[in-house]
Amino acid sequence: MDFEYTPEQLQLRKSVREFAEAEIAPHVMEWDEAQTFPSDVIRKLGGLGYMGSIFPEELGGAGFGYIEYCIIIEELSRVDGSVGIILAAHTSLCSNHIFKMGTDQQRRCYIPKLASGEWLGCWSLTEPEAGSDAAGTRTTAVLNEQGLWVLNGAKTFTTNAHYADVCVAMAVTDRAAAQHGISAFVIEKGTAGFRAGKKENKLGLRASATGEVIFENCLVPPTHLLGKQNDGFVDSLKVLDGGRISIAALGIGMAQGAYDAALRYSKTRRQFHRPISEFQAIQHKLVDMAVELDAARLLNYRAAWMMDRGRRVTRESAMAKLFASEAAVRIANEAVQIHGGYGFIKDYPVEKFYRDVKLCTIGEGTSEIQRLVIARQLLQS
Repeated sequence: MDFEYTPEQLQLRKSVREFAEAEIAPHVMEWDEAQTFPSDVIRKLGGLGYMGSIFPEELGGAGFGYIEYCIIIEELSRVDGSVGIILAAHTSLCSNHIFKMGTDQQRRCYIPKLASGEWLGCWSLTEPEAGSDAAGTRTTAVLNEQGLWVLNGAKTFTTNAHYADVCVAMAVTDRAAAQHGISAFVIEKGTAGFRAGKKENKLGLRASATGEVIFENCLVPPTHLLGKQNDGFVDSLKVLDGGRISIAALGIGMAQGAYDAALRYSKTRRQFHRPISEFQAIQHKLVDMAVELDAARLLNYRAAWMMDRGRRVTRESAMAKLFASEAAVRIANEAVQIHGGYGFIKDYPVEKFYRDVKLCTIGEGTSEIQRLVIARQLLQS
C-alpha cells in the first residue's frame, strides 16, 4: 500500500480540526467533570455530514470512505475522545449494522435520520454475563400469537444508551443453536417496555454516556428484525470489523493529542537552565511516541483502505485495533511522565488523555480477544 493523503483528505482534516478546536476544546474539562453529554456539538457534527460519513449521498450520507472516516474520528478525539466515541458508536455500530444488514425499507427509514444527526444511535451486544463471551447472550426474543417479537433482558456498557433515538440490539431467538441462534432487532426510543437503565460513572470518556438498556416485555414488530433470523451474532462480527477501525482511530486521535501536548510542554518547561526537550531522555520518549503513532496510523489506514475496496479486514482491523490501542496507552503514559508532577494535575490535558485512552484496549473486543481473532486468521492461512 503506497499511502498519500489526497488534497480533499488534507482539507477534511483541517476542517475537522478547526471545528474541534473552536467548538469542543473550550468545554472539554467542564464536560468531563460534570459528565455533560455534548448534544449541541453532536447536532452540529450531523449538520456537517460527519455523523453519516461512510454512507452514500442518496441516503443522506457524505459518501466518504473509511480513511476519511478515520480522519474525522482522529481529529475529534485529538481534542476529546468522548466526542469521538459518541460518533464512532453511532456510525460504525448502530448505523452501519442497519446499512449493511437492513432491508431497503429499513435503510430508507433510518439511515437519513442517523446520517443527518437528527437521530442518535446505539448498539447493544454486551451483557453482564456476556462480555468477551458475547455468544452467551441471555436477552431473549420470542414470537407471540400476534406475530410480534417479545424482548426481555438487559444490556450493559452501551454507548449513547441514554440519548439514543434508535437501538440495534441482539437477542436469543433459538437457544439450542448457541451463537447461531441470536438475532438483531431495531428498537426505537419510546417503544413500550424499552428504556435506558443505570448510567455508569466512568474513569474516562465521561462526557460520553454509557449504560444499560432494558427490555421488559418489549413488543417489536417483525419488520424490525434486522438481517435474517438467527444471523445477528454472525452479522455483529462483520459489523465489528469496521468498528475496530473506528476504535483504532479513536486511540490514535487521543494519542496524537497526548503527544502534541507533551511535545509543546517539553519545549517550554525548563530545568537546569534549558528546555527539557534538549535532554536525550525526553527526546527518546518523544521519538518512541512518534514512531508508534505513525505505525498505528498506517496499520489502521491499511485496514481502512481494504474496507473501502470491499475486502475482508477481520485480521487487519484486529491488528490495527490491538496495536493502536496499546500504543495509545503507552503514549499517554509517557506524555504524563514528560509532564512530571504537572501531568497528574487536571490543569494539563494529558491527565485526561491518560484516563480516556484505556477504554480502547477494552471496548469492541479486548486486546486479549484481538489476539485470539488474529491467531485464528493466521492459523487459517
